[in-house]
Amino acid sequence: MEKTEQQSSKFMKFIRKWSRLLHRDIGFFFVGASIIYGLSGIALNHKDDWNPNYSVSVKYFTTQIKFDKQNTVDQINNLLEDLSVKEEYKTHYFTAENTLKAYLTSSSAVEINLNSGEGKIEILKRRPIFYQVNFLHFNPNNWWTWFSDIFAGSMILFAITSLFMIKGKKGAWGRGGLYILLGIIIPALILIFS
Repeated sequence: MEKTEQQSSKFMKFIRKWSRLLHRDIGFFFVGASIIYGLSGIALNHKDDWNPNYSVSVKYFTTQIKFDKQNTVDQINNLLEDLSVKEEYKTHYFTAENTLKAYLTSSSAVEINLNSGEGKIEILKRRPIFYQVNFLHFNPNNWWTWFSDIFAGSMILFAITSLFMIKGKKGAWGRGGLYILLGIIIPALILIFS
């Protein structure tokens, strides 16, 4: 009986030791990926409240340029120069008989009422950091997909190793167990009541 208990105790020490080592090393290795997915997750959770990829600025103007269908590209370029806009012309179309819409680089756009010369320009600028982390969040290529899959698997291992790191009242069979239970109950309640 004592031998079995000693073996069990040695085995648990071995498990705890390797859990700590794996937990530590996985945590260090995936700090960058954790920040990437954490930031992009917050941004995407609130995409109805703001555009996480771009900031949008709107400028209203009135122009004296008389647009016609033969010289539209040159006229749009002249307007952009008058407005000191750095984006370049991409394409345009007439949305109605008296409205011209032109698209610029960076998904910016100009809309002009051809009768009044009044218009607005929406300039989109990439949000630093958020644009890049959101780009990575949507798996831009196979290499990142593999890295993300390894990260996801490691997060499962990270969670499992946390169960064995601390023994006693503060471990998984004590206070830690309450946190584990809460971490399971909260998502379950959201699923039930959504």
